Amino acid sequence: MRLSRPYQNHLRSSDDLVTSYEAIRAGFVSLALEKNRRSTSYVAEARALKQAASQARTPADLLTIEGIEAGLLAAAGVSEKALAHLLPEDKAEAINNLIQNFLEPAGEKFVEELVFRFLLTRGDTLGGSMRNIGGVLAQRKLTRAIISSLTIAGISYRWQHSKTRQWVEMSDDDSEIELSLRGLNWKNNGQPRTLVYNLTVPLVKNNVDICLFNLDPDELQATGYQLPRSYLALGELKGGIDPAGADEHWKTARAALDRIREAFSKAGHLPHTFFIGAAIEKKMASEIWDQLERGILANAANLHDPNQVASVSRWLCTL
Repeated sequence: MRLSRPYQNHLRSSDDLVTSYEAIRAGFVSLALEKNRRSTSYVAEARALKQAASQARTPADLLTIEGIEAGLLAAAGVSEKALAHLLPEDKAEAINNLIQNFLEPAGEKFVEELVFRFLLTRGDTLGGSMRNIGGVLAQRKLTRAIISSLTIAGISYRWQHSKTRQWVEMSDDDSEIELSLRGLNWKNNGQPRTLVYNLTVPLVKNNVDICLFNLDPDELQATGYQLPRSYLALGELKGGIDPAGADEHWKTARAALDRIREAFSKAGHLPHTFFIGAAIEKKMASEIWDQLERGILANAANLHDPNQVASVSRWLCTL
């Protein structure tokens, strides 16, 4: 039975929003598994560098081996971002400093030293990419739930590739498309619906995690996302699982949602707002519940409760 307030389909009290110890533990395990998955390519690169560098008898011989300059620069502590700002002579200086100050003092173990230093730099890169991994995993989980809701309803969809920005028709095999998905497009009772992640909303002048529109992608692009009444719902998605940061995540999301409501209110339009979080402590659960009961938030869910995520997904698909 669908109730007048959509959150009542999956929530009975604020206690239902609180993240359990088991969910927190499972969340940390998921983060560890994703970190291992992402590190696989760096380990393979290190092995390739070691094999190539083993041809050198001395550290200086590394300069004569073709195809390892990027590996040498990484070992020298030069990040991929920094590479774009360096001239050829800067790169040569960085590699020579590596050889003179670290590889030559290592003696016969210079190849091992090279690989260790390469992995240190790649580890920093991995650490940077992992800072928002909770948000990435959260987006994947919600995306899969939305796709499932559309599929069981017999609704076809298109999805936007996060890198190419191209819209792709659904296929019989949609496994793992959430790994590279930025948006979804479908029709609800013949009316277009488009959901886009991580969009800077012109009216708010800030990034919003989830935006649902009543226009097709081409129409949205043509309007530059400027039309207030094209927005059906805007939501904040917080995937961080550490309980120590839960309250801060909610404060950030609450402030963002307040800005959204204020900006759209001035434009004479009030789209639905909602919140989905991975780490929800008892106090913030009470605050979220209060906003739901007062009609400030239209919906909310704990990301680690499959029934809650499925319910919010069905709600979004039927708006």
